[in-house]
Amino acid sequence: MEQPRRDLLTPGVLLPHPPVPETDLSRPSAARVYDYFLGGMHNFDVDRQLAEQVLAVASWVRDVTYANRRFLKRVVEYLVTRAGITQFLDIGSGIPTVGNVHETAQQHFEDARVVYVDVDSVAVMYSRGLLEGDNHTLVVQADIRDVETVLDRARELLDFSQPIAVLMVSVLLFVPEDQQPLELVRRYLDPLADGSYLGISHVTDEHVTGTLRAQTEAVTSAYAAAGTPVVARAYEHVAAFFAGLEFVEPGVVALDDWRNGTDVRLADPAIAALSLGGLARKPLAGPQHSSRAGEA
Repeated sequence: MEQPRRDLLTPGVLLPHPPVPETDLSRPSAARVYDYFLGGMHNFDVDRQLAEQVLAVASWVRDVTYANRRFLKRVVEYLVTRAGITQFLDIGSGIPTVGNVHETAQQHFEDARVVYVDVDSVAVMYSRGLLEGDNHTLVVQADIRDVETVLDRARELLDFSQPIAVLMVSVLLFVPEDQQPLELVRRYLDPLADGSYLGISHVTDEHVTGTLRAQTEAVTSAYAAAGTPVVARAYEHVAAFFAGLEFVEPGVVALDDWRNGTDVRLADPAIAALSLGGLARKPLAGPQHSSRAGEA
């Protein structure tokens, strides 16, 4: 019998070669393609085919994927060390690689609690394997659109009377406009305590021209043809997800520009500008001291 492989990125997690139960191999999984871009091993031929097709026309996509991980790490570090947040709801968390939310948060506060949510069965299986025995984490298999299920499961671990950080990193691009992404985000925020936070990263093709425009269109077409369409949104549409919240400076900016002191940066500013990110707080009762999203 063939021995399982050991994942090089998450020591201690053994990978069986066959797909896990309920794995749909008829089309690529966004989580598994993302894992491939990050150098992970939790992916299959159908995922690698799409990933290689994307990289063939836009090799920078892998670098942008890493920029997303660095952004996530900086957001979590800010939330724990500067904002005092110790509860996290990571929606579209993907497959565990390096720099997971609980790892970053617990470096600064060992009792930080994290609920991971993903629709992909592979992401869920390996997340549960990685986190087995960790009573400060919970892994939920659910679609981002199934808000009530996600919130009900999150209540098993998180205290909704206290602030929670909701993280939607590189996930809303998979929610088309006809599925009302703005309302979706609002439904997640409404039950949260004042002082909770929302962190988002999102792709944009605003002001993109020439060769880079052709490359971004080719990437979008490749995902659509594979049955996993993505939506690039303009700056104002990304900022609209934060409506009514108080931005943490510098607001919605290119990922590399979000509170980046000494972290790695993408070499090409035009490519860096293709991904936006921001963090904002649900207002506290009483006088406000930060710029309100949509009112600045």
